[in-house]
Amino acid sequence: MLFRTASYFVRVKSKSPESEQYLSASNRITGAIVLVIGLLGLVDVVLEWRTATGLLVGSIIAIFMVLAYAGLMRPSVTLSPENLLLRNHLRDHLIPWSKVTGVDVTDILRVHTEANRFRAPGVQLVMRDLRKQRVGGRKLAADNSLSKADFVVNRIETLQGQYSKQSHGDVITRWAAPELIAIGVLAVVAIVAALVR
Repeated sequence: MLFRTASYFVRVKSKSPESEQYLSASNRITGAIVLVIGLLGLVDVVLEWRTATGLLVGSIIAIFMVLAYAGLMRPSVTLSPENLLLRNHLRDHLIPWSKVTGVDVTDILRVHTEANRFRAPGVQLVMRDLRKQRVGGRKLAADNSLSKADFVVNRIETLQGQYSKQSHGDVITRWAAPELIAIGVLAVVAIVAALVR
C-alpha cells in the first residue's frame, strides 16, 4: 500500500502495518524522467549503433542511469517497530531504536547515536523554503519542506520513545552492493569496449 503525506510517500507494508517509508517525491519524479531518457538512449544505441563504440556509449549511459537511481530514487527513511533504516546514496544504516539519541534537520535529516551522526538525504529541505523562513517575508505554503521534515522528525521521536526499550542490537552499515556491482561491471565493459574499438 502507498499513502501520500504532503510531498513524501509513506509506504505501508502489508506484513507490518506499522512500517513507514519516507522519501522525496520530487527526487523520485526527476529520477524516473532521467531513467526514461537514458532508456531511450540505450534503445537507440542497440538499434542503430551495434559496434564497439556503441557498446562504450551504451555502457556510459547505463552507468549514468545507475548513478541517477542511486542519487535520486534510492534515498529513503524507513521506520519499523524493530529499527530505523536510512537508505543513502550508496550505503544503508540499520539503527535499533535503543541507539537513537536524537534527530534533527539542517539541510537534510540527521539521526544521532552516541557514537555517530547519520545523514539521511531521503528527507531534505528545499533551499527556497529555507530562504523564505530566514527572510520571514513571504508566507510558506502549507505543504512546505520544513513542515514535511518536522513531521518525519516527530514520527522518529515518537517511535524512538515507544520502541527503544524493546529494540536492541548494534548499528549495521552496509554498502549498496547491487548498485556498486552494476557500476563496476558497466565500467569494465566500457573499458574493454574502448580498448577494442
